[in-house]
Amino acid sequence: MSDDIFRVSSGTPMTPDLLAKHIQKHKQLVQERFKPLIDAYKNDYKILHQSKKAEYKPDNHIPVNFAKYIVDTMNGFFLGIPIKVSHNDEVIAATLEYLDQYNDQDDGNAELSKICSIYGRGYEMYFEDECSEIGITHLDPTQAFMIYDDSILERPLYFVRYYQDSQNIERGSWSDGQMIQHFENRGTYVFTDDPKIHGFDGVPATEFVENEERMGIFESVLPMINAYNKALSEKANDVDYFADAYLKVLGAALSEDKLTELRDTRIINLEGDDAEKMIVEFLQKPDADATQENLIDRLERLIFQISMVANISDENFGQSSGIALKYKLQSMSNLAKTKERKFTSGMNRRYKLIFSNPIISISGTGIHREDWVGIRYKFTPNIPANLLEESQVAGNLKGLVSQETQLSVLSIVDNAKQEIERMDEEWDKTAYSTDYPTDRTEEAGDDLLGETPATTEQTT
Repeated sequence: MSDDIFRVSSGTPMTPDLLAKHIQKHKQLVQERFKPLIDAYKNDYKILHQSKKAEYKPDNHIPVNFAKYIVDTMNGFFLGIPIKVSHNDEVIAATLEYLDQYNDQDDGNAELSKICSIYGRGYEMYFEDECSEIGITHLDPTQAFMIYDDSILERPLYFVRYYQDSQNIERGSWSDGQMIQHFENRGTYVFTDDPKIHGFDGVPATEFVENEERMGIFESVLPMINAYNKALSEKANDVDYFADAYLKVLGAALSEDKLTELRDTRIINLEGDDAEKMIVEFLQKPDADATQENLIDRLERLIFQISMVANISDENFGQSSGIALKYKLQSMSNLAKTKERKFTSGMNRRYKLIFSNPIISISGTGIHREDWVGIRYKFTPNIPANLLEESQVAGNLKGLVSQETQLSVLSIVDNAKQEIERMDEEWDKTAYSTDYPTDRTEEAGDDLLGETPATTEQTT
């Protein structure tokens, strides 16, 4: 939502007053918007805080955690299979692999994706750690925020992070394009040290967004989830009511002992001159079972329909296969494509900043700050794979595309370049140990993708 973006005029210096103004605005945003979202994910819904009824009335408070189901299902679909990051240059590719392994980036990406699904946005911060390596960490928007300029480009000007320390003192830091400075709040905000150069060419943080509106994936259906919880709780109250229904006895005066006997033996045997006029029955209130069930079913369908996340726990979902399964996942695939583009934009800024740091772009490594442009990302939806179908497609692509592209079709291949190298090694070892001719006229491993490589006949 555009009104949740923090902006100042370009060239505005950071001062304690400006910092205090934006932190207070951010704290209000956290309470009004972000807290209900994370509460929902943690199964803390309005139904749990609803006013209690009288002691004699059934009073169930049953939350159904649709929010967590929607977020986790989408996150598993989107990044259950980690993003494959590659580059044509072997040195750069090795550097990227080291960076991701050093920072456990597969897990970091998954957590960042989950944060974006909950809040509609999330942050990544970059720094030089104690080992003089590039560090990457993720933050949710309750801990930090970005301040942009008010131009149409919305350039990042400042990144602010704050927290409560062990002594309950508010501390934090803010960064601009060159410096980082720490602060604390002891009644007023003060800067506690001199600015230090952070080493990145730009604000050392990135805002990842779920969509352009910065809306959480279940935010639009949260009112329906609350309505579902209320309807289900009232349904449970009705069940309790019928289980403890009142017995109505008219036309007979019963003593306390007789009432106790009726309750314990559950046998009704009443005597009297006007026995025919006696009425013995249970009190019942109007039955709205059909209405309640229709409401609950409709709300459940709408929750998944509007959130565009498939209900994969539905008993009919597992019976679908092939093209039918793809149609059922079409809405979620469309949602994932939008998220993929936004995530790619964030990752481009990630590596642009990292490659601007002298630790990476120093003389002798052969890596330049602009080399981030050649980085490629491959997102693979986490759906059941049909390896037979994939292998047939890969075989049909022979001669139409490069061998690397041909191998990338296979979901079991994590890195096409490394797979080609392994295929070359295996082919050479086999030829050496079996006296097969090694003067191949086709690329090694082609036989594994559809044809047997041609060989030159030996003559004597």
